[in-house]
Amino acid sequence: MSITAPSNQTQNQLDKGEAVFLLIDHQPAMFFGIGSTDRASIVNNAAVLAKTAAAFEVPTVLTSINAEGFSGPLVEAVTEPLPHLVPIDRTTINGWDDKRVRDAVLATGRRQIVVAGLWTEACLMQPVLSMLDEGRDVYVVTDASGGSSTETHEMAVQRMIQAGARPATALSVLFELQRDFARTETVGKMFEISRAHGGAYGLSIDYAYAMLPAYRDKPAVAAK
Repeated sequence: MSITAPSNQTQNQLDKGEAVFLLIDHQPAMFFGIGSTDRASIVNNAAVLAKTAAAFEVPTVLTSINAEGFSGPLVEAVTEPLPHLVPIDRTTINGWDDKRVRDAVLATGRRQIVVAGLWTEACLMQPVLSMLDEGRDVYVVTDASGGSSTETHEMAVQRMIQAGARPATALSVLFELQRDFARTETVGKMFEISRAHGGAYGLSIDYAYAMLPAYRDKPAVAAK
């Protein structure tokens, strides 16, 4: 399958009808080696992506590496919102070299590939660079990813951006897919994800629900 338009000629905003998520190796042993940021923060943001995928019915591919060996299964924050998905367990550092992973992503027919994973400098960067080499439109969710040190994470992110990847954060993906509070079929789910994982924004939703109970029943009102 080929793409005729390079990434810099595609639309700039994510579209829930064009996006596919690829979540890479959010596994216990991979988290043990994270030194770039707080591990709990990465888990929290990975959960945002998994719940966003479920809420907006975005096709998602989960991958692991040596899950039955040293790495262990994917963390529940990723798998619980997507119980119907079976992770693709690989041996390759570059998941795009695994035909099953590549075929699963491309079979969705979606043009915008939203990627996050561990470690940034290895199992995330390598497939992103491969996808970019093919001219694909790739969004890297930096706060749902992590590296073995701050420098390795930051240098890998810079390298991916220089190659044409688009940086994003977990909440920015959620809000971009929602786009309009009038989309009532998902706005309540957006607020619930934000409430559970959105930090200060989540607290403001708690406050609104407590002080103005009508917001809980009519979540679109909370945006006005």
